[in-house]
Amino acid sequence: MHLKHINIINFKNITQAEMFFTAGINCFVGPNGSGKTNMLDAFYYLSFCKSYFNPADSNNIKHGEAFFVIQGEYDRNDENEHIYCGIKRNQKKQFKRNKKEYSKLSDHIGLLPLVMISPSDEQLITEGSEQRRKYIDSVVSQYDKIYLNRVIRYNRILMQRNALLKQLRESNGDTSSLDIWDAQLAELGELIFEQRREFINELEPIYRHYHSYLSGDSDNVKLVYRSHVVEGEFLKQLEQSRQKDVILGYTSRGIHKDDIELLLDDYPIKRIASQGQKKTFLIALKLAQFDFLSKHSGIKPILLLDDIFDKLDEMRGGRLIDLVAKDHFKQIFITDTRQDQLDAFLSKIDKESSIFTVSKGVFKTAESNGN
Repeated sequence: MHLKHINIINFKNITQAEMFFTAGINCFVGPNGSGKTNMLDAFYYLSFCKSYFNPADSNNIKHGEAFFVIQGEYDRNDENEHIYCGIKRNQKKQFKRNKKEYSKLSDHIGLLPLVMISPSDEQLITEGSEQRRKYIDSVVSQYDKIYLNRVIRYNRILMQRNALLKQLRESNGDTSSLDIWDAQLAELGELIFEQRREFINELEPIYRHYHSYLSGDSDNVKLVYRSHVVEGEFLKQLEQSRQKDVILGYTSRGIHKDDIELLLDDYPIKRIASQGQKKTFLIALKLAQFDFLSKHSGIKPILLLDDIFDKLDEMRGGRLIDLVAKDHFKQIFITDTRQDQLDAFLSKIDKESSIFTVSKGVFKTAESNGN
């Protein structure tokens, strides 16, 4: 699968852009703030119906404009796919596949698998457990619609239970009214837990393989899945925590508290890792995600590498180049601030490639290589 053509109007700092891409490597070079990452975010929108960086759609409309439009044409299994995304201020988002609007945006997720590696990924390490749960859900949802629907239903029921808990706190009512919500949360929670556990168990050895290669076997890393569900029957935990939950006004036990513990030499990565080690960890994790999605979807995801070489030493950067050069990865988009660094990168790779220069939201073709 690859993105052939994109047309953008009023997206972030991009007033208008129409571009054609190779099925190999496409590079964007320009100073920070020029719009390189915004282009990658437009690709992300077409796969996930939302921005990678800003969940509020209206905030992605160019300042002073009333709307934005992103249209992309893909080759997917040798068939053309036309995707349209349109946002107007204070109006419902429009998302269409081959001119037919989706009734549910969740139906689109997984059609165009994509993996993004960005400096903002460091939030997976530095921020709270919610970031890591979102990561799990975003990956599994790309190939498993049942999982996505379960997560959506769980979150809706959780909101209803929390609303009832607040009512009970104010009225001192009968907690047996929680029975119906507890039963549904427990059933869905245990199913989601099993799928998350299977995902981590499958992902970790792939991740360790990539990390070992990138780091030269210099670091010992682990992913450890933590969940209340392993502590006993989920329904009983909900029942036993009712009085506490009424006092708190929210549900204190459940898979909405799940986390992945990220360890380096058995210590939390966020506490002891250098910037280079953190970046290596994240790159290895996302490359493992690429393999996972390739296996389960049957389609090679598009790979987005945003400012990928920053904070990597020569050895780790060179090993990353060796990985990307392999036919295992198909269409790749890369951003960088340095033309010489991209030229050196492409000189080592025998793949079809294009370079685009970027300045103040304007994209121009610099050169192409038809290898």
